Amino acid sequence: MDGLDQLPDSLILLIFNSVSDVKTLIRCRSVSKRFNSLVPQTESLLLKIDRVISSESDSDSLFLTLFKSFLYLIFPKPTVAQLPNRTHTYPAQILSQFQRIRELHVELPAGDLHLEKGTVVKWRAEFGETLKTCVIFGFRLGNRNNGNYEAEFAGGLKTRVMWTISALIAASIRHFLLREVVREHNGMEKLVLTDREGEGVVVVERQGLREWRTARESHVDVDVDEEDEERGRTVIPSARMRMKHEPRLGTTLVVVRAVKDGAQIGREADVEDADLALKAFGNGAYGDCVRELLKVKSYLLEMNSF
Repeated sequence: MDGLDQLPDSLILLIFNSVSDVKTLIRCRSVSKRFNSLVPQTESLLLKIDRVISSESDSDSLFLTLFKSFLYLIFPKPTVAQLPNRTHTYPAQILSQFQRIRELHVELPAGDLHLEKGTVVKWRAEFGETLKTCVIFGFRLGNRNNGNYEAEFAGGLKTRVMWTISALIAASIRHFLLREVVREHNGMEKLVLTDREGEGVVVVERQGLREWRTARESHVDVDVDEEDEERGRTVIPSARMRMKHEPRLGTTLVVVRAVKDGAQIGREADVEDADLALKAFGNGAYGDCVRELLKVKSYLLEMNSF
């Protein structure tokens, strides 16, 4: 340990930031008193969650909350209230050991969507206090059609809308899951929540985190907070959806943007939607397909808050 003891604290912290894995860092605390005091100062962290647990049960899952959210859209509130109300606390409990988190990446064990076999849906959502934007890319393996593309789109519109709603609910559950972490770590500048299957990504940048904290500090609507708790997710605001579908490829692209003063339309909105789509998937495995989808006809839809 003599050589290691000669390294300055700043260099040790640089190493810890490169390690980033929370489980590894917590083990490092047992190496020495010095490590024990320095590990909590790590600024860049990766928290890999084996399973999401709650304060009331060690077998709770995001799927239960996803199912519960769908019931809110279908049944009256008293029916949903019969389901157990559980607050997810596991990430906040683990991260309470760290004092200076600036960048946090949380990885869940699996995706939240349970779709029919042969269906693939990927999404990327950006949040502040609530949803700002969400880009959803989906396709069905082995897609076939008889050449009547308009009929094929119309026939599958309900399915594609359900893909969109499922992705939005999954994103809002993930956002809600880390509300305590955001509240307890005021120095955080970026938050990313993914899953090992690569299904969806929630991103909250510095400005979004600031808005989220400010909103919570000034929140006076207790009923809204209680309703969020019962749902187990953040409410999705009214939004405008731009849907593009390419039946020959069997692919669909949906860009969702929250609106406060009515739906935005026009050339400027087209460009912004395209930029969001390319930001989400332009550099990934689906980049070429997304670029082709941007060339096809758009279908505009509006969605109320839920």
